[in-house]
Formats: sequence, structure tokens, C-alpha cells
Amino acid sequence: MGHAAGLRAGTRYAFSRDFRKKGFIRLSTYLQQYKVGDIVDLRVNGAVQKGMPHKVYHGKTGVVFNVAKSAVGVIIYKKVGNRYLEKRLNVRIEHVTHSRSREDFIKRVKANAAAKKEAKEKGITVEVKRQPAKPRDARTVSLKDNHPETVVPLAYETTI
Repeated sequence: MGHAAGLRAGTRYAFSRDFRKKGFIRLSTYLQQYKVGDIVDLRVNGAVQKGMPHKVYHGKTGVVFNVAKSAVGVIIYKKVGNRYLEKRLNVRIEHVTHSRSREDFIKRVKANAAAKKEAKEKGITVEVKRQPAKPRDARTVSLKDNHPETVVPLAYETTI
């Protein structure tokens, strides 16, 4: 048999709604505010066929360049061969969510700013760069009341 190569081929699981999230689309989806420059994730909602991006863009992250009444324009970089092409997609808001990719970064920036401000008041310097995990401290294991035990595999027994 041949293999179907339609527009939505291979999207049986990608476009299906999650467990216990079927049915009506929540109102909070429509009440989200998007502004130009926001970072958003494309997550296709299979219940809404209008304004649906192609399956290639499902799960991709982009930047909002245009905001309309019920849709947003998103810039996505798509890898084609050995280069990335800028793609501009107009997608309905049911298929878009605010990205959480920068949350940790923004939290770290705020914590660093607070640490610098506090250090400036005290007149000390503070290191705000992230450091790799250092080696663990050396420790000694006491053999008192902790005798070494030889571990051997159990012999296989056939019980038929």
C-alpha cells in the first residue's frame, strides 16, 4: 500500500487533544493578550481548523510581529538545507501560547540586579556569574560497625 502524503499526514497524535482536555476551548485562551515582540510557542489545537499552522511548525517558538482581532503574526526560523529561513505565519490565537523559555533568565536577571544593589549599599563586590558545579568534598567512610559486604548475584534456579 502507498503512504498518504496529505497536509495533515502523520498528525494523529500531534494534533489530538490531551487527556481530559477535550471539548470546549477554555475562555482564558481567548483572553490572553499578545503584544508585538512577545515570544510565543506554536501548539496546534486540533479542534480549530481555521488559522492552523502547518504540522512542520507545531512545537516551534517564534516572535509576534503582528496582532489582529483573532490572530497573531509570528516569525519562525525554519531550517532548510544548511540555512535558516525566516517564515512569517498568521496563526489564530487558539494555536499560540506564551513561551516560558525566558522565565528562568528574567528571574536570574532580577535576582542579580537585587544582589548588585544590596552589595553596592554595603560597599562589597558580589559575583553574579553562574559557576559550574564544583567537585564534591572528600569524605571518609568509617568501618566501625559498618563491615564491608561482598555482593554476589543469586544462582539461577529453575522451578518447573
